[in-house]
Amino acid sequence: MEKECAVVFDHVSKIYKLKKKGKNAGKPVYFYALKDISFQIPKGEVVGVLGTNGSGKSTLSSILAGISSIDSGTIKISGEQALIAINSGLNNQLTGLENIKLKGALLGLSKKRIKEIIDGVIDFAELGDFIDQPVKKYSSGMKSRLGFAISINLNPDIIIIDEALSVGDKGFAEKCMKRMNAFKEEGKTIFFISHSLSQVRRFCNMGLWIEGGQMMEYDEINAVCDHYDAYVEADRQRSEEEKKAFRKKKFQKRVVKNVKVSLIERVLLKVKGGK
Repeated sequence: MEKECAVVFDHVSKIYKLKKKGKNAGKPVYFYALKDISFQIPKGEVVGVLGTNGSGKSTLSSILAGISSIDSGTIKISGEQALIAINSGLNNQLTGLENIKLKGALLGLSKKRIKEIIDGVIDFAELGDFIDQPVKKYSSGMKSRLGFAISINLNPDIIIIDEALSVGDKGFAEKCMKRMNAFKEEGKTIFFISHSLSQVRRFCNMGLWIEGGQMMEYDEINAVCDHYDAYVEADRQRSEEEKKAFRKKKFQKRVVKNVKVSLIERVLLKVKGGK
């Protein structure tokens, strides 16, 4: 009997506009942040998401979390999601405590339920008196700890971790991994985005590799890590000129041809001197 899917992507694409500055910027360039991505993730799967910088991992995490929309394709997500990333969903002008209350309210939690999770968030985040200070005064590690603590106390069905464990002290990172392992045993669906292959190999059972906005592979984690590692090593062996040419070619493949520009954008281009 097949497992019920937690997440299904069917030919999903996301397009961004590359903004150019200066009087001679000309027409904007549109490119695929993600292009024709398809996969099915069964409930309870722990997926390591791999890819070099700019490959589309963070765009994928934003879409999975329901923060970003898509331009084509369809998505089916079964369950409540939570994105754990540096600064994700935090208002810098509010205090840590106010952010906890705001996050809960935005997710439709009752005042009673929000009050119930506050102590758990504060204890896990280990922020002490800083919980009553504006988040803009927090270090990146403190923001990550608060965001992580809020998300795990909301008890989501699907957890997306986007490099959130790459900042802060080692002790807190180990504490977070212990909690994530508990979620894993509970059968939560987890997307783990990290540049640490050793961490991904230990924690995940499946791997999803995205490169240049396209899906390269979805398979057993060690196989995907081996192939990705070989790809990265091959890039390291290139000269600086070869790397530059390779990245330029890779980006050109992502440029959208014949993109439909909205009427508002056409008017703005004319005002700015575009054609």
